[in-house]
Formats: sequence, C-alpha cells, structure tokens
Amino acid sequence: MARRFGAAVSETAIPRRAFLKAGAILGSAAIAGGFGLIGCSPWIPRSATTENRDEALEDEGGAMNDTAAFDVQDGFVSIPGGTFAMGSPESENWRGEDETVHEATISDFFMAPYETTQSDYERLMGSNPSAFVGSNLPVENVTWHDAVSYCNALSEEANLSPAYVIDGASVTWDLSADGYRLPTEAEWEYACRAGTATPFNTQTSISADSEANYYGTYPYGIEENYFSQGNLDTHPGVYRQTPIEPGSFAPNAWGLYDMHGNVAEWVWDRYGSYDAEPQIDPTGAPSGALRVNRGGGWNDFAKSLRSAYRAALPADGASPSVGFRVARSARARAGAIGSAETTAQTFGGEALVVFFSWGGNTRGIAQEIVRQTGFDAVELECEHPYSSDYNTVLEEAQRDQNSQARPALASRIDDMGRYSAVLLGYPNWWASIPMPIASFLESYDFSGKAIVPFCSHGGGRFGQSVSAISKLAQRASLGEGLSVHYSGGSSLASDVSAWLERNGLA
Repeated sequence: MARRFGAAVSETAIPRRAFLKAGAILGSAAIAGGFGLIGCSPWIPRSATTENRDEALEDEGGAMNDTAAFDVQDGFVSIPGGTFAMGSPESENWRGEDETVHEATISDFFMAPYETTQSDYERLMGSNPSAFVGSNLPVENVTWHDAVSYCNALSEEANLSPAYVIDGASVTWDLSADGYRLPTEAEWEYACRAGTATPFNTQTSISADSEANYYGTYPYGIEENYFSQGNLDTHPGVYRQTPIEPGSFAPNAWGLYDMHGNVAEWVWDRYGSYDAEPQIDPTGAPSGALRVNRGGGWNDFAKSLRSAYRAALPADGASPSVGFRVARSARARAGAIGSAETTAQTFGGEALVVFFSWGGNTRGIAQEIVRQTGFDAVELECEHPYSSDYNTVLEEAQRDQNSQARPALASRIDDMGRYSAVLLGYPNWWASIPMPIASFLESYDFSGKAIVPFCSHGGGRFGQSVSAISKLAQRASLGEGLSVHYSGGSSLASDVSAWLERNGLA
C-alpha cells in the first residue's frame, strides 16, 4: 500500500502555500563550479570570407544537390553525403526502443570540429549561462532557443543569411539560407559515426581515460558486471565531474572532437518516433514539445554516449551537461521548416509530492519538501518490493532497467486530476530513473500538468533521468529540478527552500 503523509510529518502544521508564480517553470538546475582547465588551444570560429559568396558554383553531387554550393571559408569540417543505418540493432546492449534502425541519406554539409566554447558564446551573446565557468570550456546550461539564437548571431557576424526566423517561441528554419545552424539529428549521428556501425565511433567500447569525458566509473556494460569485470572491454576509469576543454581527446575519423561525452549537443529536431521507411535528409517529428540532444555528457554513463542514443528536453530547458556545436548547409534547399514551440504554462491549483525511495535519501528530501509546503505526498511502493539487501537490489533494479520493465505499483492515486503539478522524486539509478517511476508516469495523463523533478544521487546529479521523464510524459511542462548528493546534509533545508522559490512553489 502506498504511504501518504502530509503536514503531519512535522509536529507543527504548515498551511498549504500558493503555488507556481507566473513564468516560474524553468529548465534544470544550474550547479555552480570552478575547475582547472586542460591545456589545449581552443578552436575559434573565423568570420566567413564574403567575397563572391553569392557566386554560383558548380554542383558537386550529394543527396539533394539541385542548387549551387555555398562558398564559405570558416574552417568547418566538410562532411561528405551518403547513406547509413540510423539507430541501433536490437542486439546492441542498452539500446532504447526509440532507436529503430532505418536508412537515412544525408546531403553534404559542414560541421564545427569542436563544441561551442564559452568565449565563443559570450563574445556574441554578451552573457555566459554556464555552470562550470571557463572561457575555453564548452558552453552549457543553454536552452535550445539559446543555441539557435547563437547560430543567427554567428551568421550575422559573418555576413551570411541567418538560417532561422525567430518570432518569440516560433522558430522557422529557412532551408535556402547559407548561415549557421544546428545539425539535424540524422546529420549528427552520421557525423558521429564517421562510417562506423558500432555502439561508439571507437568501436564496441570507449575509455574515460583516453577517449571521452564521461562518468568513467561506469564504462559500457558495467551494469551487468558489477561483481565480475573480466568481461568488460573497457574497465572503470576517471570521473572528472566537470566538462573539459574541447579537443582534449583524439577526433573521430572525420576530424570531429568530443562527439561522445563532455557535453551533450542540441540538434534541430523535435523528439518523436522514427519512420522505419528510408529517409532523405530527415528533420525530425513535425510536432512535439521536446527537442533532441545527442552524445551524452561529462556526468553520463557510457551507455548514454552511444552513437544512437537519443536524449530529449523541452526547448526552454537547460542542463549543466548540455551544450551544442554549429553546422552549416553545403548548398541551398527549397522550403522552410518550423512552427511555434510548446511553451511553459502558468499553473494554479494543488501540488502533489510523489516519490520512490529505496535507501531513504529521497524520502528525506520529500519529507523536507512537505515540511516546508504542506503539500500532500505519496510514496510509491511496488507490489513486489525490491530486496533490502544492497547487492541483491543492484541485480534486481539493473535487470528491470535493462529490460525497461514496468513493475506493478501497490496502489493507485484516484484523485490525480485535482493536482496541477507533481513534484517527482527518485534516486538516480544507473544515470536514469528507477523503473517504478516509469510505471507511475505511464499510469496517468499529465497533459497540462507540471512535473518538477528532484533526485538523490551519488555524484552523477540527474544523469539522463530528466530526459527519461520528458520522453515518458511529453505533454507535461517540466519544472527546474533539484539534485541532492545523498541525503543533502546540513544544507538540505536551504537548498529545498531556494528550489521551491525558483519554481514558484514557496
């Protein structure tokens, strides 16, 4: 039976607070930091050579080469067009159901060899939103809207036609423009793979010590090999706990750096299911509230760095592990793509705290939230609870996540309709949500509701858990999250209070 507790958690009753001020639904929490840099000269975009850039050039071939090529000199890597198998085969370990293999044909295009740095971004945009500050570090904590605005600013600086027409929340991509843009999801995966068909462009595994910046304690396949690691292609390595300077590792076969790890990278596409039919220059789902980011970040397990892995967040969401890199078309195409984004809403009504806890850390955070707000709360329990033994629960929970199981919950919340927002708590398991949270998210209609996540973690912060929530509840708005290291210590009360205030819940 699910346990409910409200103001009675505290001996002093606390009245229910008014909740969610206008404009309070934000992206993921920024985490302040300051770390040393790895010595490596950053790539700085060069303004395009504008002389004769409008002169028509000879057609050089490609998937859709019915127009003249663009003549721009900017140091970007030329990516030759071709056809590849996009997605992952069913035999690939830790693949997602949204990675259906299909044929994609890509036209020639250009891509920046490095992720956009903070100095690049601040020079054009006049601000630096990054949580880990360093001029030569990749910019992060940027929204998708921030990334497309930067692309337009870079185009204007280089006297190129901006790729995007931006009107508030509406963004339209002018396919005929020669300016800078985000790569499509298909272009990104094609460029990342650089001719490979394996989980990573480094083949079947990837090293945190010498090949990519990620949560190196958890290399590919570790989930099934906690107690005997002899079967691992790559053994546990360094976890830097911060982004590092782009270009600190060798590039892939096409000269692109950090396509795996460091920061995940926004792409153009809305998130949605793949079309199994062959596609030519696909541009993503025609509608939806989420935008895709690719490649995984410094705090992700290796499984989320795979070439085919897809993460998604609201277009106005941000994360300290998500940045972007810039691309450019090789030639003009006809038409335009885009429409108004689904924007955050202002909510009124009641809020409910829902959480799953195994070791008690998440329960403690939930209790502090209830103490400060007086909100109703429900602890999720499984019909067949996980073992109380640590080694056993590792095997049980890992099994469920690997199979994407949906464990049956012990009770149902019959009055869910009365709540306009759900404060959703969980421990970060394997850099994602525990499967009982997935069961909960698939049991109710979250249309028009806000989900405000909070999690306890051992060092990976949110990992891919916010992306997992976004994909399972695509019709909900997402509030700014709170990640708490284990039980939170003496700062828990103040951290919770500040988080509630930022979300308009105080």
